Amino acid sequence: MAQSREMICESTSTKLAAAVHRVADIRTLVGLDGFVDEIIAVVDKRTDAHTYDAVRTIEQMGQKILRAAGESSNYELLVKQQKLGGNGPIMANALAAIGFKVTYVGNLGKPAVHPVFQALADRAEVFSIAEPGHTDALEFDDGKLMFGKHGTLKDVNWDNLIEGVGGTEKLREIVSRSGLIGMTNWTMLPYMSDIWSRLQTEIFPGLARGDRKIFIDLADPEKRTGHDILEALELTSRFQAHADVILGLNLKESSQVAEVLAIRVGDDAEAAVEATARSIRAKLGVSCVVIHPRRRAAAATADTSATFAGPFVQQPKISTGAGDHFNAGFCLGEVLGLSLAESLCTGVGTSGYYVRNAQSPSATELAGFIAKLPAPQA
Repeated sequence: MAQSREMICESTSTKLAAAVHRVADIRTLVGLDGFVDEIIAVVDKRTDAHTYDAVRTIEQMGQKILRAAGESSNYELLVKQQKLGGNGPIMANALAAIGFKVTYVGNLGKPAVHPVFQALADRAEVFSIAEPGHTDALEFDDGKLMFGKHGTLKDVNWDNLIEGVGGTEKLREIVSRSGLIGMTNWTMLPYMSDIWSRLQTEIFPGLARGDRKIFIDLADPEKRTGHDILEALELTSRFQAHADVILGLNLKESSQVAEVLAIRVGDDAEAAVEATARSIRAKLGVSCVVIHPRRRAAAATADTSATFAGPFVQQPKISTGAGDHFNAGFCLGEVLGLSLAESLCTGVGTSGYYVRNAQSPSATELAGFIAKLPAPQA
């Protein structure tokens, strides 16, 4: 008999609470990007020096821009927060908050770590190999528009990686001890495919496979060619020889990957999300594919598939980084050996806690939140 959402929440919360001390003994390696994010509101109407109404939706912003066609237009951007950014640092920060022992490798500043990454550096082992990129994140009620400055990302390459961590043997040692390896933001890192290939030929051979898991997030590959995306997916499949691979996708990314793999999704991609996860996993031959739309998530392995409704909230305190928190939470469940539905529960629970509180939960806080997981708002 299928378990209800409430039953899955209860079992997940109980297992997670009992595993808090186990989490602290698990080493993780995450990389390879790094961004300084400015979280920005677009002013619609300003009443005085301290009071304004923000543009609420992307559609409203789009209409403003369209009305300016053929003319000049000015938009006030109000910086609400400067924070660490990039899929890797946000995921690593979430994993560290949960309680994992985290090692991070990426472009967090050189020669010195940028101040926005200092909290991560204080709670994790950090190897910074280049200067960070920068992102202006325009946030709206129905999503966000990310404007990136990516000039420094070309410095995230194999030579700088090896130099930054202290040599090939040091990297092999870090990989060998890690029960979870997260590699994110393939789309923006021009040399990521080369790094993956070098890991497969120079680092993983000779290492015991064990129960290590590799999590991969392509991160919105729309701007990359179909040929490049297919190459990245082939490299993703090859990692399966060295560890259990989890490919994480949001709804848009799942449609992009399905198109490259000649998988038909249909007109309602969200309704078909569980079937899409099954099809992509079967095509790639990886251990697991997980897809997370805003309101729920679905995942598939060779043996089973599942879907789970998240605690969707109409007006989050923050939305930038919600997907990376889902990824951290889902990997938590998988590393602990929870069922697929329970891993989805830890994923949506971690994301749900983050968007409601604008901070990452500890494992204990997450267990408490999941025990009373809110129903999705209409």
